[in-house]
Amino acid sequence: MRPAARVQAAIELLDAIIGAALDNGPPADRLIADYFRQRRYAGSKDRRAVRDLVYRAIRACGPVPVSGRAAMLRLAADDPALAEMFDGSDHAPDLIVEGERPAAAGIAPQWLTEELAKSGIRGEEAEALLDRAPLDLRVNSLKASRETLDLPETGEFLAAPNALRFDGGTRVETWDAYEDGRVEVQDHGSQLACLAAAPEPHDTVIDLCAGAGGKTLAMAATMENGGAIIACDTDKRRLSQLPPRAERAGATNITPVLLDPGKELERLESYRESADLVLVDAPCSGTGTWRRNPETRWRLTPNRLDALIETQARLLDLAARLVKPGGRITYVVCSLLDREGTLQAKAFLERHSGWKAKLPLIPAGQERGAGVRLTPHHDATDGFFIAQLCSP
Repeated sequence: MRPAARVQAAIELLDAIIGAALDNGPPADRLIADYFRQRRYAGSKDRRAVRDLVYRAIRACGPVPVSGRAAMLRLAADDPALAEMFDGSDHAPDLIVEGERPAAAGIAPQWLTEELAKSGIRGEEAEALLDRAPLDLRVNSLKASRETLDLPETGEFLAAPNALRFDGGTRVETWDAYEDGRVEVQDHGSQLACLAAAPEPHDTVIDLCAGAGGKTLAMAATMENGGAIIACDTDKRRLSQLPPRAERAGATNITPVLLDPGKELERLESYRESADLVLVDAPCSGTGTWRRNPETRWRLTPNRLDALIETQARLLDLAARLVKPGGRITYVVCSLLDREGTLQAKAFLERHSGWKAKLPLIPAGQERGAGVRLTPHHDATDGFFIAQLCSP
C-alpha cells in the first residue's frame, strides 16, 4: 500500500469505529482485525502503519468526531507530511477543501472531561490517560519465581511481588512461559488490586464479577491453591475462558458459577454469610483504561454512567449478604470518577450500619476518601479505585 492509501484505509476504519462507538458495536481491535482479514493483500508493515494511524487519530480527538476523515484531519492539522497525503489520487483521501474543519482535540467529550475534573483528574493527570500503555506480566507463583524465571527478554521489576514490565509491543504470546502458564498478562494496577484483597490460603473467596478470570487466577496463586474461590459472572462467553486458563496455570481451587443478571442471589443462596472475602470488580466506565482502549471514551454517555453506578451499588449490597461476620469486601473499579469510586464506597457505608472502611495496604496509589486511587500519571498503571469494606 502507498502511504496515501494507508491514510485512506485508516479513515475507513475510523468511520467504522465511530459508528460502533455510537451504536455499542464491536471494539476497535476487532474491527481492525476484520478489516484486514478481508484485505489479505495488505502486508504486516501496512497493517501496523494503518493501526498506528487509527489509534493516533483516536487519541487526538476529544469529542466523538463526525467522521473518520475529520478525525484524520485532526492529525493532519499538526503534521504537514500527513496533510500532503490528501492528494485525491487513486486509493488516497480527497483533497482538503478550504474551510474543512478537523475534529476537535481534547481528552474526552466535554461532559466527561468535566466529570473527571470534579474527581481531581485534570492537567497532566488527564493527559496521561491517553498515553500508550506498557505490557505488564504477572509471574504465576504456582509454577515459577520472578527472581529465577528465564524469559526471552528482561523485564522491569515492579512493586507488586510478581510483576514484570515490558514494552507495549512485546510478543509475549509467542513465549513458552506464556504457553505453559508461568506468566499471565495483567496490568500492574490490577495486580495491586489483588494484593489489596489479600486472600489467605484457608479463605472462602467469592469473585463476584470474575469475567475471564484474571484476578481469580492471581488470587488462586496467592492462596497457593488452598481454600476455595467461587468465580462468578453473568457473561457465559467470558466465564467459559476461565477453566482452560486455570488448567494452564495449575490453579485447582476455582469453581466457576454462571449467574443470571438480576437474580444472582438465587444462584448464590448457599453461600450467604459464608465468604471471608468477596471481590467486587464491578462493571464501570473504564476511564482508567483509556491508554489501552481510547475509543471507549466515545461510548460512555451520562445515562450509561448512571446505569453502571446503579449496578455497582446493587452488587455491593449483594456482596454484603455473602460476607460472613468479620469478613470483608474488596471493591475495585478501573475508573477514576469519584461517583464510581469513593462516593460509591461512602454510600455503601451509609446504607450498611457497622461496616467500616480500611485503607488497602499496597505500595502505590494515593488515598481518596474511603480507598486508594491509582492513576497512569502518578503510578504508571491503569487507573483504579480500590476500597476494603469490613463487616462488623
